[in-house]
Amino acid sequence: MQTPPAAFPRRAAAILVSLMAGASLPAQAQAQAQTRDTLTIGIAQATGTFHPNIESMAAKAYILGFARRPLTGYGPDWRPACFACEAVPTVENGGVVLETMPDGKPGMRVTWRLREDGRWGDGRPVTAEDMRFAWEAGRAFETGFGGAEFYRSAYEFQSSDPRTVTLRFDKVNFEAGSAGGFEPLPAHIDRAIWEADRRNYRSRTAYDTDTANPGLYNGPYRIAAVQPGAGVTLERNAAWAGPAPAFRRINVRVVENSAALEAQLLAGQVDMIAGELGLSLDQAIALEKRARGRFRFEYRPGLVWEHLDLRMDQPPLSDIRVRQALMMAIDRSRIVGSLFENRQPVAATAIHPDDPMIDRSLAPWPFDLARAGALLDEAGWKPGPDGIRRNAAGARLSVDLQTTAGNRSRETVLQVIQGMWRAAGVEARIANQPPRVLFGEALSKRQFSGAVLFAWISSPENVPRSTLHSDEIPRAERNWSGQNYPGYSNPEMDALLEALPQELDADKRRPMWARLQAMTYRDLPALPLWHRAEPHVLPTWLEGVRPTGNMSPSSLWVTDWRVR
Repeated sequence: MQTPPAAFPRRAAAILVSLMAGASLPAQAQAQAQTRDTLTIGIAQATGTFHPNIESMAAKAYILGFARRPLTGYGPDWRPACFACEAVPTVENGGVVLETMPDGKPGMRVTWRLREDGRWGDGRPVTAEDMRFAWEAGRAFETGFGGAEFYRSAYEFQSSDPRTVTLRFDKVNFEAGSAGGFEPLPAHIDRAIWEADRRNYRSRTAYDTDTANPGLYNGPYRIAAVQPGAGVTLERNAAWAGPAPAFRRINVRVVENSAALEAQLLAGQVDMIAGELGLSLDQAIALEKRARGRFRFEYRPGLVWEHLDLRMDQPPLSDIRVRQALMMAIDRSRIVGSLFENRQPVAATAIHPDDPMIDRSLAPWPFDLARAGALLDEAGWKPGPDGIRRNAAGARLSVDLQTTAGNRSRETVLQVIQGMWRAAGVEARIANQPPRVLFGEALSKRQFSGAVLFAWISSPENVPRSTLHSDEIPRAERNWSGQNYPGYSNPEMDALLEALPQELDADKRRPMWARLQAMTYRDLPALPLWHRAEPHVLPTWLEGVRPTGNMSPSSLWVTDWRVR
């Protein structure tokens, strides 16, 4: 618990007296550190599932960062790093071997060596069979895993011993060594469940029916208890052979109302707020001014892209002129300046300004109400007597707007956008939903008809196949796998997304990335808003937390966290 403000003067005097008396301050600090065996973290989202491969949610990724070790990830330096393996495979170290397929096309063979000390929480070793199960489940479309293209391309699994895993791919991919979402799944627990009913595995996996089973976790912690919608309790994993984590227990508390989350921090009910999904930037900036000195604030610019996904395969958003008009009717510079003190750059596309493949010739779409109005006129939407545009049939130009309920910043942004679109003659109807409903149903099953405000988190030079390729449009026959929620279908984009990963030369990839950015800039399957900075609010006594700014959460490095 944090020391109450009223105790500060007394404690300061006591320290001064002890220094004058020659007392040992390090011994006092050590004794205080020993009393901090529990850390309580506040986050702003609940997760619908704890299965690592089903549904993409930052909340789940953050929690599982304490309890699981993926094959690979990306460090704070944005470079690939190994967790469950010994080294990231590359052509240079022999882990990646280019080969010719039987049909004469180029392919590749990628080999990972699993760590010798990898153990599930029930003591069973993490072996190649756990990777084989993950590969088999990912290959079966009815399972409904995300990142389906990785598994679709990995046509053969090989293993010469329990710690060696080799995948053969039917095409070259410069990202293959970093493994994507390929990570071990406990075959001794979940394989039988999957084999009994593949299509309903999503709802029957032990990750959701027996979440506290230690055998599901191979990280420094394990999930010991779940409070549905309210958080989880993590305890040290007795089978973990790596560096010992500092805390006996970590409580991750879900407070979906960000104002209430801030209040709990100030009241000492939570020790810190995770930057990955905690306070919005504007809240953190205001809090830092009010509570100066009580907490440590770290602002990490990152690969987090705030945007509006549009249901572009249904009218009126199926008309590119309407999408472009909506883009130009949003004054993003004014929003970033007034809400975020210009700490978040306005986005031209999904590509971050610090990404080596950014095309700097593309300037963000301008705010231009006159041009927006002209486009809407051209598309057949004329102003009505109440200012809302109508088409020739008399239908109003209306767009549903949704975001995560309880997120004060996003709710404010939607209200501002609603007013800006109203000035262009567009009626916006706001109907926000809890995160677990928005991500678990509305987006993943495409149960929205208008625009949804949320963020994607990615890795550097991440090829956006899952969000832009027409094969990745979620549909029932594939059990809703894929993340192309807008329904974007462009043969030129599909061909580019097939070719781009196969180019190993970074200089030759650059013009391909420029084409990709130009297409999304023009077609606008999603309206780019800004690249987000993560505000991490930490207790002054905690050190070692390293925000990454990418899709690998800071919780993956929890064994570096220490009490000061």
